[in-house]
This record gives sequence, C-alpha cells and structure tokens, in this order.
Amino acid sequence: MARTLNLGIVAHVDAGKTSLTERLLHLAGVIAQVGSVDAGSTQTDTLELERRRGITIRSAVVSFVLDGVTVNLIDTPGHPDFIAEVERVLGVLDGAVLVVSAVEGVQAQTRVLMRTLRRLGIPTLAFVNKLDRRGADAERVFAEIAEKLTPAVVAMGRAYDEGTRQAGFVPYGPDDEPFVAAAVEVLADRDEEFLATYVDGGPEVLTGRRARAELAAGTARAVVHPVFYGSAITGAGVADLVAGITGLLPAKEAETRGPVSGTVFKVERGPAGEKVAYLRMFSGELRARERVRFARGDSEGEDQGEKVTALRVFDRGGVVQCPAVVGGQIAKVWGLSDVRIGDTIGVSGTTGDHHFAPPTLETVVVPVRAGDKGRLHGALTQLAEQDPLINLRQDDVAQELYVSLYGEVQKEVIEATLALEYGIDVTFRETTPICVERVLGSGASYDLMGGPNNPFAATIGLRVEPAQVDAGIDFRLEVERGSLLPTLLKAIEETVPLALRQGLYGWQVPECKVTLTHSGYSSAGSTAGDFRGLTPLVVMDALKQARTVVCEPVHRFRLELPADTLGALLPVLSRLGAVPEAPTTRGAGCVLEGRIRAAAVHDLQQQLPGLTRGEGVLEFAFDSYEPVRGGAVPARPRTDHNPLDRKEYLLHVVRRA
Repeated sequence: MARTLNLGIVAHVDAGKTSLTERLLHLAGVIAQVGSVDAGSTQTDTLELERRRGITIRSAVVSFVLDGVTVNLIDTPGHPDFIAEVERVLGVLDGAVLVVSAVEGVQAQTRVLMRTLRRLGIPTLAFVNKLDRRGADAERVFAEIAEKLTPAVVAMGRAYDEGTRQAGFVPYGPDDEPFVAAAVEVLADRDEEFLATYVDGGPEVLTGRRARAELAAGTARAVVHPVFYGSAITGAGVADLVAGITGLLPAKEAETRGPVSGTVFKVERGPAGEKVAYLRMFSGELRARERVRFARGDSEGEDQGEKVTALRVFDRGGVVQCPAVVGGQIAKVWGLSDVRIGDTIGVSGTTGDHHFAPPTLETVVVPVRAGDKGRLHGALTQLAEQDPLINLRQDDVAQELYVSLYGEVQKEVIEATLALEYGIDVTFRETTPICVERVLGSGASYDLMGGPNNPFAATIGLRVEPAQVDAGIDFRLEVERGSLLPTLLKAIEETVPLALRQGLYGWQVPECKVTLTHSGYSSAGSTAGDFRGLTPLVVMDALKQARTVVCEPVHRFRLELPADTLGALLPVLSRLGAVPEAPTTRGAGCVLEGRIRAAAVHDLQQQLPGLTRGEGVLEFAFDSYEPVRGGAVPARPRTDHNPLDRKEYLLHVVRRA
C-alpha cells in the first residue's frame, strides 16, 4: 500500500483554502476544471448553504495521489464561528498547510491556528496565497509570519511580479545561497546536534543537500516551517507546494499491526437518516461486519458493541466501498448508531482536550410555528451530533431550547439549515454571553447515613476549594481508598463534575478542588445510586459555603482603521466597556489593540463601518474570563432542578413515609 498523508488545509476566512484544494485536485488529475467558490462549483463545499454563502461550514475529506503519496486532504472552515470543525480535525492530521493571504497577511485566526498547530506538534508548511492580487507583498507577509507566528520559518523561494496576473514563484535550488543561509540559521537555533556539526566543521560541511535533508527532518518534528508562495487561482507556485507536501511532510506506511485504534472526528446523516461516522485509523485493521466497542471519555459504549455494516474509503476524488480499513486511512463507517464525535475505537490515538476556547455566547431558539417545537428539538439534536459544541440544552421550567454559539454568522447558518433541511422556521432571542462560576473560598459539607437530613443509604463528606484557572475538576481523597467499595467511589468521582455543570447561579464551575473527607455505606442496603443521588446535594451545600463569583468571557481585539477616525471610535469603545491600549500609527492608518467583553463585540461590529467610513477591520479572539462588574449578577435558568431544592423535596417525601 502506498504511503498516506492525512493533510489539513487551515486558514483565516477568505485566505483561499478551498481554492487551493481545487487546484491540488486539478494537479492530481481528479478534476478536469478548477471549481470556483464564487460560482459554488467546488468539490469540498457540498452543502447548499456553503455554495450559497461562499464559505466552508463543515470539514470535508477528498483523496488523491501526489508523487506516489495518497493524500487524504481535509478542507476546514476559516470563519472563526466554525472553529469547532477545525478542532475536531486537528487530532487526526499527519501534517498541515497554513494558508496566508499575500494581501491581508497574518490575521487573528491565522495566529490562533498556528499557535495551536505548534502546541500540538503538527508538521506545518505555510503557503502565502493570492500573489496575483493587488496589494500583494510577499516580503512583508514573510516578515509578519516570522514576527507574529514563529521565527522558525524558511522561505523556499522568491516571488515576482506581485500584484499582477503574471505573479509567480521561483523555488530555490538546494545549493542557492539564500536558502542554505536561512536554513542553517533556523536549524542551528533549534537543533543542538546540527549546531555542533556547524561549529566543528564550519559552513563548508553543510552542503545545500544536507541543509535540505535537515530541513525535512526539522519540518517532520514541527520545529521549523517552510514557506511557499503562489496563487491558487492562477496555479502559480502550487506545483512547488506539492513538492513540499510530499517531500517535507511525514507521509506514513499503512500500520496494520498492533491493536485497532481510531478516532471519530465527524458525524453526518446519510440519505435514509442513518448515522455515518468519519473515522481516522491509527493502527490495526477494522473489517466490515465486525463488532466494535467505542469509548467516550472514561466510559465505553454498549456492552456488546455495535456491528460495522459498511466501510468506504476516499479514493481519487470519490468514495469507494472496501472490506477493511487499516492504520493511516480515513473511512466512512456505517452501523454505529450510538457513535458521537470524539469517540475512540479500540486504543485511543488522540486526547480529548480542547484545543480552542469553547463557545462564549448562547441564545434561545424559538419555532415560528408553535406546533414545530417537538420537531425543532429533534432537528437541533441532529445538528448537535454534527457539532457537539452547540451544547443543546433545555430549560425544563420555561420549556426553552438553548444553543451555544461562537458568533452571529453561526446563528444565521443554524437558522438557514433548519429552514432548508428540516422545513422549520425559527427566530432567536437576544444573544447573551456564557459565563462561568469560580470558587472564592473553602466550603465543606457532610451528610451522615441515617441522619435526619439524609434520604440516602450513604455517607459523604466533601470539601470544595479554589483551583488554578483551566485546572479542571481536581478530585482528591482524604479517606482511605479501601474504606469504600470501588463502585461506590467511582459513583462519587463521576458525579462530582456532573454536579458542577451548574453552580450557585446556574453557570458551570470549570475548575475547583473537591476532596472526599468522609465516606460510609451499608453492606446490606447501599447502592451506587445512593451515592450518585447524594453527591450533588453535598457538592451544592459545600459550594454554598465556599461561595462563587460569576465571570464573563472577555476577548482580545485588534482594530485597523484610518487614523482620523480614532477620535470618534474611542468614546464608543468606552461605552461598550472596552479597555484599549495605546494606538500605533502607520501612515494614514493606525492599529488599536485591547480587551472587550464578548457581549459587546456584536455591537462594535455593527457600529464600526459607520465610525470608520467602512475601512475599519476588526479581529478578536477569546482571552479570559473576568468577574462581572456592575449591575446584577447574571443567573442562568437551571436545567437540572436545583439540588438543594430537590433535597428538601426528598426529605419531605421521606418524612411523610
């Protein structure tokens, strides 16, 4: 079997990812004519809504062969509202191409993506696209990449005639002085063995071919990033990028040995409404008609597993039926009716950690026709299968459906999808920020089995304390591990984070220390259900003593605008509660950076064109959660019934009995 490379194409919106995918397909002979995003004729933007809006909404896989390497290319969305699609793809990649516009240069999403690719150690090439566009400046953009993304970059050639239809790219030969000098400098800073060779033997021992080989090794280790230039529209430089993809990124041989290991990174519905899972295999072999079990977090799926009814792999622009898939391949899998995005089959090949910030906004979805309420819940449930970070939840008291959002464009897409695919017209309530609660102090609670305030056959004592930001829920023991049956201890440990999904004000408590201080059970009557029932009551009692503060999401923003409009903008930023830094003037323009509440971003987006004559460009990305200042503390309607209220109800039932 040929070597396989699972390749992601990532970029800020409108940098030209999908156009580059089309050009690669054309070079590989998969399509006879390059499709157009504007005309809605591209291979990977298959949704009607994607073709209509001219943006990628869902990740798409297409396969082709380049220089003997089977490339499974995954085209991802560029708009920040759909960053969740990118997150799901990152864990299944062997390498990536980061596309940067030669006109706009490094943008907000570009920085977020490169930071994450480097943190995950994903080998990455950069492609500076749109050389043919007016305003293109390859040298300036390369300097921006080195300054704002990473200094570990090496130009693989030079651009010429930028800003014209004749713009092109001349690759450096292995012995060209600019290439050798740049490669040696970057590699010497990041490879001690390479540096020692250079110091001991001098420049003459490092031939151009040796530098090229060392560059390939450094690229595979994700410590250096080659930069190519070109235009996906005209095709300039793309053949040289292909040589970089096949020669510098680490394609792998099929891994048939070892245990079955795979990760589900996408779920869609087939023509008959059946679930279809996109599975990246890391090792082993999975066969059709085989029964598999899949894991979700620390728990497994159905005891007997589910039978794979069909497998298809991506092949030369299409999808073909196959009897088995092996490590390195990406497949579409039928038969797993309970599967979800993020599930692992066999031994996990990736972690479940989030690479990007979760959604910071939410809204209530309301059907225009009251009779559609039941259908709406079913439709949103299916959309949440495709995008779990929608976080569909229902307020049982008000009977309202909430969805989480990254931004207003995502709301428009949900509305259009419900109308087009499900025939349901909806409206939305005001978009509001998703807050979190952080523990302020220490609090403890203790319920003794058989006591007057305990309706369960269990004894639990818990202490809740603050933890570092992003530390998660740190569950600890202050009792002997053998003092409680393993199943009962597991019931407590699993229930604690569930109980903290809604704190005193109804918001999630994302991080705190929870220590089990007391435990007890009856060998005759205690069950795991008793411990699952009592744990939330003790958690909330302890949390009430510890107290929490509600924190709202805050974004970091960057504004480019005409310098003479700054005076009109600053008062607006002040009214919105933004905290700007000192502006930087660049000729007739200026750059203003600072921090702003997520709840105020949409207002700023709406007012910006009028304040800046339509020339202002706003970029923003999540920065942190900060305590809500001024006004009433925003409470969130509970969906789990307040455990403290539930405790009073249970005690009332017990006392009457």
